[in-house]
Amino acid sequence: MSEPRAVLVRRIRLWLAVFIVCLVLSGLTAFPLVHELHWTQDLLRSTPLGDWFPGLAGWIDRVREGLDATDANHPFVLYGTDWLAFAHLVIAVAFYGPYRDPVRNIWVIEFGMIACAGIIPLALICGPVRGIPFWWSVIDMSFGVFGVIPLYVVRRRIKELEALMAPAVPGAPAPA
Repeated sequence: MSEPRAVLVRRIRLWLAVFIVCLVLSGLTAFPLVHELHWTQDLLRSTPLGDWFPGLAGWIDRVREGLDATDANHPFVLYGTDWLAFAHLVIAVAFYGPYRDPVRNIWVIEFGMIACAGIIPLALICGPVRGIPFWWSVIDMSFGVFGVIPLYVVRRRIKELEALMAPAVPGAPAPA
């Protein structure tokens, strides 16, 4: 493998590894939701954060109360968040394809970029329908915005790699 090609592959894999780790962490945090809300509420109450962000503290109190009631009376509803967590883990596995063979599996990157873009209309439509505060929807939308950045970088690098791997055409200028 040529040096520029090897460097590109390493960079692609590094970006993908970071993206995969973030997807896995995001998925894993959806399993212990009730406990996480209790920890977050304790953190907000035991530090000045709750005073600095009273809207956040009030929202966390409301969500924790709702999750506690759901967990106590209808725990099967939380099974939906288990599926959410599982979906994150499965999607993370899909990114192993581009990690292994970036050029051949660029479609996974493009799929991920489309999914990131889809977060914005989902949050803008479903957030108000479900009574989610707009500022929380903005936080949700940020996952799409920040998620698309590494995927965009990876896609550009894959295109560079693809150009390096293209067979030379007689009489065509050499790639820069």
